[in-house]
Amino acid sequence: MPTILSVEEATPPYSIGQDRVMEFAEELFSESFKDIKRLLPVFMNAQIEKRYFAKDLEWFKSDHSFQEKNNAFIEASLRLGTEAIEKCLSSTNFLQEPVPFEDIDAIFTITSSGLATPSIEARIMNILPFSPHTKRIPIWGLGCAGGASGLSRAYEYCLAFPKANVLVLSIELCSLTFQRNDRSKSNLVGTSLFADGVACALVCGEESPYHKNRMREAVPRVLAANSTLMKDSLDVMGWDVKNEGLYVVFSRSIPSIVENWLGPNVTGFLHSQGIMVSDLTHFIAHPGGKKVLDAYINTLNLPPNMTDTSLKILRNFGNMSSATILYVLKDFMLNAESGELGLAAALGPGFSSELLLLRWE
Repeated sequence: MPTILSVEEATPPYSIGQDRVMEFAEELFSESFKDIKRLLPVFMNAQIEKRYFAKDLEWFKSDHSFQEKNNAFIEASLRLGTEAIEKCLSSTNFLQEPVPFEDIDAIFTITSSGLATPSIEARIMNILPFSPHTKRIPIWGLGCAGGASGLSRAYEYCLAFPKANVLVLSIELCSLTFQRNDRSKSNLVGTSLFADGVACALVCGEESPYHKNRMREAVPRVLAANSTLMKDSLDVMGWDVKNEGLYVVFSRSIPSIVENWLGPNVTGFLHSQGIMVSDLTHFIAHPGGKKVLDAYINTLNLPPNMTDTSLKILRNFGNMSSATILYVLKDFMLNAESGELGLAAALGPGFSSELLLLRWE
């Protein structure tokens, strides 16, 4: 089975406390929401303490065209994406020796927060010494589910090509999509949650020679993956694309959807693998928000502490869309032990879920 050998992240330069973001939102939205004081607790209820942004908070106080925001996205993506790849392939947390750039067979680049053609990995391949024959698979539009989906697609690639070494590069600069003139409640909620983050994972096929490079006694092997689309749910989550850029769509019904739809989805997937929810040691959940994590616990009857790691990442980084689950996975990879089972889960536009069953060996 394919194995996740290394995960590392690149942190954007500006660390901003949730209290500062709340003050910014109060100033911005006070004219649109006469009851703004009543709505502001959404920032504290998110249980986020700080987030990282590609730009300082002052930058968001001015209007920026779609072109300006997208140029900023490309510039920061190149810098942070290059850093994340370098850290992943030479990680002292997970690798005894670096994996050479030229031995990477494919790069899956995941994003939903900016546009680039040629895509970001092509631009990075002009900076780092990858083989010119490296396969490029950019995936756009999966939102918060994208990181888990990228791991699933890398797993399937390595099943087909068991000697392969594959990178999953997730780049999400959600802050650069901010619309200061969008006075909707979706935008207010998005402003309370979303952040910037970049992470990279190395997935190796069963016959890859780089298994010998692993540093840790146990690493996660991917046993199975599952993708599920809920039909007629296009309005639950996503973007409205307008002249000024991307406008967030974020339904209040997401926690209830998690409770009513995801539970049977997860249990059905696990049962197909001969596993019960009670067999899981780790729940590697994308932390879409505190309410979403609570909904996971309720629908799957999980012990509350099984979302502690996801909550820790949410508290210290916010919701970084597709990149977030890689931050969560890294924390588990630093602490999990041989024989333990984990389920990685993320939800995204579509409305859809991505699930991966992992076993540490």
